[in-house]
Amino acid sequence: MLIYHGVVHTMDGAVIPRGYVRLEGTRIAAVGPMEECPTPGPGDLDAGGGHILPGFIDAHCHLGLLGDGVGFEADDSNEATDPCTPQLRAVDGINIQDRCFAEARAAGVTTVLTGPGSANPIAGQFAALKTNGRWVDEAVIKAPAAMKFALGENPKTVYNERKETPITRMATAAIIRENLAKALEYQDKCDKADEDPDTDAPDLDVKLEALVPVVRRELPAHFHAHRADDIATAVRIGREFGLNYVLVHGTEGHLVADLLAREGVGVITGPCLGDRSKPELANMTLENPVILARAGVKVAICTDHPETPVQYLPLCAAMAVRAGLDEEEALAAITRNAAELAGVERRVGTLTPGKDADVVVTTGHPLDWRSQVLAVFLEGTPVAGKNFV
Repeated sequence: MLIYHGVVHTMDGAVIPRGYVRLEGTRIAAVGPMEECPTPGPGDLDAGGGHILPGFIDAHCHLGLLGDGVGFEADDSNEATDPCTPQLRAVDGINIQDRCFAEARAAGVTTVLTGPGSANPIAGQFAALKTNGRWVDEAVIKAPAAMKFALGENPKTVYNERKETPITRMATAAIIRENLAKALEYQDKCDKADEDPDTDAPDLDVKLEALVPVVRRELPAHFHAHRADDIATAVRIGREFGLNYVLVHGTEGHLVADLLAREGVGVITGPCLGDRSKPELANMTLENPVILARAGVKVAICTDHPETPVQYLPLCAAMAVRAGLDEEEALAAITRNAAELAGVERRVGTLTPGKDADVVVTTGHPLDWRSQVLAVFLEGTPVAGKNFV
């Protein structure tokens, strides 16, 4: 199938002012200028001078784990009964029938990284999935995709109400550090048992089993952190254990942007559309991704759905443009950069031949609120848009 006569944002090179994208099965087959476009057929799509770009990616949300308008029955985001729950898997709680998946598709959001909330210092395993499917197993790109850790106000508040540890930032960090150290010890015992048949393997510990890929750098650690001091704690723990890690939210990242750039830490910023609902959001500003990007930090933009509904992901990127971010950088924050920080860049995030045919076509610039979504393709199949209602 051809999608032609549009401004093509490949996100892996220059913008093509008049170009086309050719889909073949579930993959992108070719991208180029109109001068090289094959002859369109009756089933092909004329973009009408609109814009063609990769499907949008929300690199941090809780889609499917916090059901829309249902309340407790659909709230599967926080197992707030144990501060250490790395064995929890998002795929076991996601309800892909939640209507917000359809709203995501209609807005061009084709991939999300979704998982547990931030009640626990060690919360559990995120999953990367497409926003289309009858059950979660057929939508998954990667599971687990990341291990969620949480610092700051949320764990303190949850466990203070229960009169249990952790009620301080010190205890939160100590729980994370203790369990990562135990995972290293557990891994060492398992390795010795594998090498020496006379050495007994340790008893199965599902929590430590889940953390071993983290300390091996095979599974990224995603640290929920808003305040600059919590960001510093995430960096400190990341250094101590040699983790492959990303910061999520990073609300005060703009206060330490140069330090984050020096550390080479990526930041998934957001949500930006909301009030300062708790003390650690006091320094929230729309300029946060702008300042981080200018300092050389790799930045993605997220909704943290349902904090900001997932369909407003392009609006969140547009707000960053309003604050000073370059338009292509803002698009990268919800496509290429988001894919890289979510660890799914081999399949999505750019219009590179061979990648999944996840494509959004808009009538005007995708960050112009007045633009409409003309079509959304997910692995080559039309799933939303004006032509496919």
